[in-house]
Amino acid sequence: MTAGANPFQMAQQQFGAAADRLGLDASMREFLRWPLRELHVTLPVRMDDGRTQVFHGFRVQYNDARGPCKGGIRFHPDETIDTVRALAAWMTWKTAVVDIPLGGGKGGVICNPKAITEGELERLSRAYVRQVGRMLGDDLDVPAPDVYTTPQIMAWMMDEYEMMHGGHHRPGMITGKPVAVGGSLGRGDATARGGCHIVREAAAALGIETQGATAAIQGFGNAGQYAALLAHELLGCKIIAASDTSGGIVHKAGMAPDALVKHKLSTGAVSGFPGAEAISNEALLELPMDILFLAALENVVTGANAPRIRAKISCELANGPQTPEADVILHKKGVFFIPDFLANAGGVTASYFEMVQNLTSYYWTVERANEELDARMTAAFRGVHKCAQAEKVDMRTAAYMIAVQRVAEAVRLRGWV
Repeated sequence: MTAGANPFQMAQQQFGAAADRLGLDASMREFLRWPLRELHVTLPVRMDDGRTQVFHGFRVQYNDARGPCKGGIRFHPDETIDTVRALAAWMTWKTAVVDIPLGGGKGGVICNPKAITEGELERLSRAYVRQVGRMLGDDLDVPAPDVYTTPQIMAWMMDEYEMMHGGHHRPGMITGKPVAVGGSLGRGDATARGGCHIVREAAAALGIETQGATAAIQGFGNAGQYAALLAHELLGCKIIAASDTSGGIVHKAGMAPDALVKHKLSTGAVSGFPGAEAISNEALLELPMDILFLAALENVVTGANAPRIRAKISCELANGPQTPEADVILHKKGVFFIPDFLANAGGVTASYFEMVQNLTSYYWTVERANEELDARMTAAFRGVHKCAQAEKVDMRTAAYMIAVQRVAEAVRLRGWV
């Protein structure tokens, strides 16, 4: 696979490596390579100027043997069904590797949310739920925010779903909501916080001291910004570089993460941060450092640039940032990479906590939410690391082996295969 590779083919290739190690029989292997079901929808939306624009969307339910499907909804102009399939597959393995009782799903709408008004965005969000709502529910499939979707969009979707069901309150049918309508405290930074807990455990296993360790953040959206703040706060890391779509910056002495986040939010870019030098996104990846957080898009580390990666630990906060060819190269080089569906599982774990609170109508303090997240992520890392050492494989293969084994066991117990 190379940069720009089909994400679903990549997901299947990764699954295949784990299936080989597990010795899955042919029928189970074929069953788990594909989504159980998917829905393609056509969404007519009345625009502000009176015309009707037609949008297209998807919802993929990859596997629900372990529990209701769980996965975000993306609004993106380049959305494809294969991207959604891949993300639904990764969500299946993600919920399994952290051992929460959910399956994997994903949704998407082909649109540019930056090019439509707030009213048009609300009507599009409600139109999506009117079509996909027949597949949703706290015991069926629970969406969440993803690329270019927000807590406000989740609130609109929840409201539309409840109107479709006679006004009955169903806050658990969607997560990532504003706290005022059933959201959970601690959800906003959970992906990065969970990643930092994983990095803490990885550093301890490798004998690396995180206090004063150098770190770079590739991608400075929500997850990347929180990664910078929390890597400094929780781990004591020194943030030496960061990048976004505008380019990158480097400051070997380290940058104050709160000032860097403030600069990004006020200017829209990390470039121009006082005292830092400009650097390309590509060059940032190849800097000598202790910890690299990959928090942008797919296929960033490939067979072409993997030989030049010099980080000791690579933490995949984004989905699919590293290709299978890069895995082989980095493993041989001794770069300890933490796979996406383990590294960024803090988000779905916090969403699970939100579901639990919605279903019990008892809401936690942020301290409890953070403590529960730490416990889940720590246990997941230790299990995967133990498997990697015992099987003499990289962390991605070990994580897949644990996750696939758990899903396959549920499938067998149900008598599906």
